Amino acid sequence: MRVLVTGSAGFIGYHLCRRLLAAGCAVTGLDGFSDYYDIGLKRARHAELERHPAFEPVEGRLETPGLLRDLLGRVRPERVVHLAAQAGVRYSLENPQAYADANLTGSFNLLEAVRAHPVRHLLLASTSSAYGGNTALPFRETDRAVSPLTLYAASKLAMEAMAHSYAHLFAVPTTAFRFFTVYGPWGRPDMALFLFTRKILAGEPIEVFGGGVAMRDFTYVDDLVDAILRLAEVPPPSPGAGSPIGPFDTLSSSAPYRLVNIGGGRPEKLEAMIAALEKALGRKAARIEKPLPPGDVARTHASTELLDALVGAVPQTPIGVGIPAFVEWYRGYYGV
Repeated sequence: MRVLVTGSAGFIGYHLCRRLLAAGCAVTGLDGFSDYYDIGLKRARHAELERHPAFEPVEGRLETPGLLRDLLGRVRPERVVHLAAQAGVRYSLENPQAYADANLTGSFNLLEAVRAHPVRHLLLASTSSAYGGNTALPFRETDRAVSPLTLYAASKLAMEAMAHSYAHLFAVPTTAFRFFTVYGPWGRPDMALFLFTRKILAGEPIEVFGGGVAMRDFTYVDDLVDAILRLAEVPPPSPGAGSPIGPFDTLSSSAPYRLVNIGGGRPEKLEAMIAALEKALGRKAARIEKPLPPGDVARTHASTELLDALVGAVPQTPIGVGIPAFVEWYRGYYGV
């Protein structure tokens, strides 16, 4: 099986590529190595992958004209997993152009490339931020998502809509999935767990937004990758070739397209995450309390009903296990 993974030097892309290689796939990994966070960490992830003879690294940006079309034409992958994006809710307030370039133009270029060189299954990473101002919990894929609170969320919703239109027009089986607060070893330095760990070890106070009562559906990265790999085996059928598996299914009536949540389904208070981190580090955190910044929501909670129906129950690593695993990696990688 030949697989193209965009964003292969990213947190999730790295873990997905490792699992695909372990399963015997030939993996081409494309990454633009943006400087949104430490490029050295991205290079280290790719260096780990390059130890495997079945991994081909490609450096390039999604928005480069013709790059993706030429790459798909040469590699001819059976599956494409599109993880590359400009991430970050708060950063979208500072540099909105990066989101238009990577998430809109870049995703459009990928869809055009798949149009020119069809694949058996296209899988696209979206975000729980797409639920925006929705207040009903848990977030269900059938909920209307029309109130994005940041350009990041809006760009991901636009990608979902573009992908549906291409699935309809060109019959490309497409699954879009919405992630919920992914964490684990090799994680992103801009995420709370990484930031808190660095500051606690440095003796600096952590900034706690929302009074510690904010809730997140923390999803351990290995569980997320399990779900992606299983969903890759379940491409949505074309209209008339299959039926929704229940009232919670998002299978399109006009395209081989489906939207699926990937989350733990067990939200935890930020306070519980901090307590687990303090225990794993053996240190207490000094705190600076702050209100939620613009674009942040108080709670996220994934409905996993559709995911479970499609691929069976996915492991749900508790934070009491996942956070110590992250701390062990962090101490080893940074030598602290």
